[in-house]
Amino acid sequence: MLKFQQVEAAAMSPSKPPLSRREREVMDVLYRVKEGTVAEVMAELADPPTYSAVRSTLRILEEKGHVEHREDGPRYVYVPAVGHETARRAALNHVVDTFFDGSSDHALVTLLRRSDLELSEKQIQRLAREIRRASEEGR
Repeated sequence: MLKFQQVEAAAMSPSKPPLSRREREVMDVLYRVKEGTVAEVMAELADPPTYSAVRSTLRILEEKGHVEHREDGPRYVYVPAVGHETARRAALNHVVDTFFDGSSDHALVTLLRRSDLELSEKQIQRLAREIRRASEEGR
């Protein structure tokens, strides 16, 4: 599951404050369920605050540009303003920059050394293809 840390620079300008713990939790829910009303988001939160607090958090996230809504009758349905893949890449870039000094190869080696990692032959072949493709593209 993606832990929403940062979104790409276009979506998260330096003038925007970082997300609070609760805001990140709400974003995690929205990325996992793709869209939701206040009640639906609240139902997915571990140790949820009040309905009003969740509604307020979603409003703040919308003001910050992280969430959008559409009306469905009397309810608002909230969705992430930045696509899942964009947020995933931005979060990974943030982790690589913060914990691996920008070194993708160090991050990849760390992932491969995970004690719980079990790769099938098909997964190994896919990784090898992606490494070859990146090399051919000069990355």
